[in-house]
Parts: sequence; C-alpha cells; structure tokens
Amino acid sequence: MIDWLTGTVFGKFITTFAISMVPVVELRLGLPYGIAQGLAYPLALTAAILGNMVPTPFIIVYIRQIFAWLRKHWKALDGLICRMERKADTKGETVRRYGLWGLLILVAIPLPGTGAWTGALVAAFLNLRVREAIPTIFLGVCIAAAITTGLTFGVIHVF
Repeated sequence: MIDWLTGTVFGKFITTFAISMVPVVELRLGLPYGIAQGLAYPLALTAAILGNMVPTPFIIVYIRQIFAWLRKHWKALDGLICRMERKADTKGETVRRYGLWGLLILVAIPLPGTGAWTGALVAAFLNLRVREAIPTIFLGVCIAAAITTGLTFGVIHVF
C-alpha cells in the first residue's frame, strides 16, 4: 500500500508535507524530496511550506504546557526539555535584540537549529503574540524555501 501511495501525485504531496512537518529537517529536506520524486515544483513548494507551518501555532500556544506535562509524567525527559529550553533561550538572544526581524532571520536561514520549529519555540518562550509571530515565521519559511529551491536546482543542474 505504501508503494502505491508514494507513487501517486497525492502520495508525493502528502509525503513532502509530512517530511516538512518533522523538526530539524523541516522543508530543508521536504522540498528537495518532493522535487526529487518528480512532484511539480509548485506542488512541492506548497506541500513543503504548508507542512512546515502546520505545527507552528500549536508550538507557540501549547509548548509550555506540553513541557510541564512531560516533566510531570516522564521525568526522564527533563534533560531533553532543559536542552530545548536552553536552545530557545540562546536563539532568543537575536530575537530579543532585533525583535521580529531577528525572528525572521532565525527562521529564514535553512540550517540545522533554525527554522519554523525553533522560531515557534523562541516565540513561545519570549511570549510573542501569535498574530505577530505567525506572519513573521511564515515569511521566514518562504525565504528558506527560496534558498532551498536555489540550492536544490543548483545541485540538480550541476549533476
């Protein structure tokens, strides 16, 4: 069944969408995957951006409650949660200094440790308003998609 699903345009779209939702890899892997699978560029781009943005509002609104619940019920995860909070605090320095421009830059740079997930985490811990953070993160995701597109098509044309 998986072969049938991933062999269709719909399956490639959903797979690209799902990969783009995964933290760390996000659209940096989702978009090249969709293009490499032969998905038309506008569909690959749409799937990657939408997939990358879906978790964002939930992270901003609920991450503190999720961390508190995890700490209460799974004490073994406390170290991981502390590392994530430290990462948000460290990355948040740029946002504290430059405001929403800093958040935009944090999300737009398509490198590990940046992106929509990190941007949403930073926005949550800095108590940024959702209506300010979401458009900024969305614009950052679009810029990251443009950079990733350039790199993807550059690599394709070199080889």
